[in-house]
Amino acid sequence: MTKRITSPAALPEEVDDATIRPARFDEFVGQPQVKETLAIAIAAAKKRGESLDHILFSGPPGLGKTTLARIIAREMGVAIRTTTGPVLDRPGDLAAQLTALNRGDVLFIDEIHRLNPVVEEILYPAMEDSCIDVMIGEGPGARSVQLPLEEFTLVGATTKVGLLGSPLRDRFGFIFRLNLYEVGDLAAIVQRSAGIMQTLITPEGALEIAKRSRGTPRIANRLLRRVRDFALVRGDGSIDGETADLALTMLGIDRLGLDDLDRRILSVIAYDFGGGPVGVKTIAISVGEEVRTVEEVYEPYLIQIGFIKRTPQGRETTAAAEEHIRTTPRE
Repeated sequence: MTKRITSPAALPEEVDDATIRPARFDEFVGQPQVKETLAIAIAAAKKRGESLDHILFSGPPGLGKTTLARIIAREMGVAIRTTTGPVLDRPGDLAAQLTALNRGDVLFIDEIHRLNPVVEEILYPAMEDSCIDVMIGEGPGARSVQLPLEEFTLVGATTKVGLLGSPLRDRFGFIFRLNLYEVGDLAAIVQRSAGIMQTLITPEGALEIAKRSRGTPRIANRLLRRVRDFALVRGDGSIDGETADLALTMLGIDRLGLDDLDRRILSVIAYDFGGGPVGVKTIAISVGEEVRTVEEVYEPYLIQIGFIKRTPQGRETTAAAEEHIRTTPRE
């Protein structure tokens, strides 16, 4: 299935886009409380000559969890190893990552809530005592050997912190929730990225893109690339408010950042089920998407802007949502 332009999930070409990824805290726009707390913790750890305490980032995709992990490693002056929960399928996979770390290094595990429970248990002594227990042999002759590790910092990222068991969650010294960004912060991000791309953009152009970016920097940068292409082919290459509006309207993204699939979800609830309540599984079947995709990709923003309510009986649309979809043709 083709990726939606307004999906916060990374496209293949965006997985490691070092050209626009902030490298320092002073380049990272937004999340001021998180940045301030991390800056103090890093400065204190460096003064003590110790590793930084373990950190957990939670929040929707595309808000900068991976970027913050890289900044932390850079500010600490250490290396970073990155992996994901599903990749660490066996205890040996995690052991290989841990034993390769030098003192103070950062191990970043994305989607940490998807760790195999057996693998997760190996993290407990590694996080607390800087060692892991390895079983050697099989059957009655098997024995446990304790391997010492260098002190390290585990940085975990999750979109579903509630799926983390308390034994793992409680071992993190810092737990940060990243929230969707304000329009002003997104406009600043767009202007910074446009400068790196050597694209002339007006404040009005940056604001138009920011307003349709669903509170997510990754989407803002993606929309900027599409608008830049439009401006290059249909204009003089510069982006103003009118150019951004024309480009994004052509892409089917309305002034609230909703695309066709968002409007279909709202229409299903409002028209097909009388405004709800309706179960998320029914919604997913109606629009041809997976339940997890509806819950993790579409719903957070629709709830954030007050278009959908979650109730014990199911999802309901609000009066604001029904007013919005009345202005768009029903499929």
